[in-house]
Amino acid sequence: MRARDLAVEGAIEFTSRSFPDERGLFASVFQESALARPLFPVRQISYSVSRRGVVRGVHFTATPPGMAKYVHCPRGRVLDVVVDVRVGSPTYGRHDTVVLDRSGFRAVYFPVGVAHLFVALEDESVVSYSLSAEYVPEHELALTPFDPRLALPIPDGVRPILSERDRAAPTLAEAEAAGVLPVYAVCRELDAVLA
Repeated sequence: MRARDLAVEGAIEFTSRSFPDERGLFASVFQESALARPLFPVRQISYSVSRRGVVRGVHFTATPPGMAKYVHCPRGRVLDVVVDVRVGSPTYGRHDTVVLDRSGFRAVYFPVGVAHLFVALEDESVVSYSLSAEYVPEHELALTPFDPRLALPIPDGVRPILSERDRAAPTLAEAEAAGVLPVYAVCRELDAVLA
């Protein structure tokens, strides 16, 4: 398994080898040695199924309590976007993308405080999430994926399908002014506790 640091500080892309034969194939989407530290204790594993054009995000967790994620796509194809919304981070406001699908068996690690968006590029795209905390609705926050300041890459030719919550979400500047964004120093402390 290969690891590659993304443009958002602390976020990592992993690419796994696959082993095909006449029966099908085998691949590991996580190997702790590639992370260079223990993965957080997994408190919940979830998955979503999305049709082409679905945009989920930009989502992040109030910090504290915060949440780290390890995400992969075992079926279909998605454009996964990592967004740094941690106030005070050296990469604040920056994003990076990874195409997740079965051909590369890629996965992405999101440290505490980093936001997540994906765009389903195929029908029946499945995204699997390993989470460091259980989902608590009142801790889950969102930003608009159409914030011109973030300039997130929603692919041409995709008619975005969003939830009501995501359509009504604030911009990065509005969330910062409201004081709801994670603070980088607090996120780093929480990440260290998870290691």
